[in-house]
Amino acid sequence: MRFIALVLSLIAAPVWADGPTMRALQTVQEGKGWQAVGRIELGGRGFCTGALIADDLVLTAAHCLFDKETGARIAEGDLQFLAGWRNGRAEAYRNVARALVHPGYAFDVGEDLGTVGVDLALLRLDQPIRLPQVTPFIPDWTPRMGEEVGIVSYALDRSEAPSLQEVCEIMAQRSDLMVLTCAVEFGASGAPVFAMRDGEVRIVSVVSAKAAVEGKAVALAVPLMEPLAVLQAEMAAGAPRAAPGPKVLSGGGGGAKFVKVAP
Repeated sequence: MRFIALVLSLIAAPVWADGPTMRALQTVQEGKGWQAVGRIELGGRGFCTGALIADDLVLTAAHCLFDKETGARIAEGDLQFLAGWRNGRAEAYRNVARALVHPGYAFDVGEDLGTVGVDLALLRLDQPIRLPQVTPFIPDWTPRMGEEVGIVSYALDRSEAPSLQEVCEIMAQRSDLMVLTCAVEFGASGAPVFAMRDGEVRIVSVVSAKAAVEGKAVALAVPLMEPLAVLQAEMAAGAPRAAPGPKVLSGGGGGAKFVKVAP
């Protein structure tokens, strides 16, 4: 997770609501519907968060695939996806057969806002995850200013179980960058940003970095539409076989959902 000093001029008029609620998903029941979010092991170099968007495709941040000390790419054979990792166990364990970084992304440990819009990677697993409790999420390309969103992530101080941060907002947006009123920490890189669409929870963005505006913690996130389309086309070109499409996740049948907690 990178820290970027956000240029205040990006935000026309910051509006701060009550802080979002962080809720640990420690039990099977609490994690129900979120099992397609998992921890990505980086070959002993730490971890990031990722989420299934098909039974063999994981979406995460591009900078996760680089050694933060040397800048070298982490070998695909060193990557592993632990779906629904919680308290020492995962719903499924998969190695990564292919890892694609957006062609416009160049790794930089510095504070570079220009990389946020293409800080996206797509991982193909060595075997699909076809379990009834692990349902891939559908990406949605139409996030809206002021919309309420949530983030499910692992982080340095909560690496053994995911947490759901609910509900924060999209406070600023441009074609290559979104600013969210969500506080994120190391390990949350690549975490899916969710919004409700017609009763379904869908991925609308991916966490790239943490930042601060007027002393308040915010998250910088990747708008999905163009960078994800590029990665999907490149992945399809390299793997002619058609991967099964993601299943629709029902918002009313015990699946993933946001719950507003009264202060």
